[in-house]
Amino acid sequence: MKTKNIELIVGIFVLSGIVAISYLSIKMAGLDLFKQDSYTLSARFMSATGLKEGGNVNISGVSVGKIDKIELNPENFEAIVTIRIGREIQLDDDTIASVKTNGLIGDKYLSLSPGGSGITLSPGETIIETESALDIEKIISNFAFGSLDK
Repeated sequence: MKTKNIELIVGIFVLSGIVAISYLSIKMAGLDLFKQDSYTLSARFMSATGLKEGGNVNISGVSVGKIDKIELNPENFEAIVTIRIGREIQLDDDTIASVKTNGLIGDKYLSLSPGGSGITLSPGETIIETESALDIEKIISNFAFGSLDK
């Protein structure tokens, strides 16, 4: 009888350890399996260089969502970036989406500048006004070879 109790306690301990490790693995990967209070929007960019799926979406420096996926529109060769943001954030149709950099050479993220038109974007709609990131390498190259506009 005593060995059965010890086996039961060890079994419960091992099972709770597996649950804890699984939970931490999911959190470290950035997955939200139980959180469904968000919606998706998309934005079209001429260049989405540096953006990554799972990257941050910020408003005024505060993270409000994640980049869901990045794909190429084969008709006009624009990058379509799909984002997932919290339901509590309601954006107007004149919102501006910009690719920004953390620091001089940091990771890229998507920054949203909310508009004020009063016409709210519905889930699945597209942000029309976008700004791609500055290509620092191209600017330095133009400067080095003297081809900057004067």
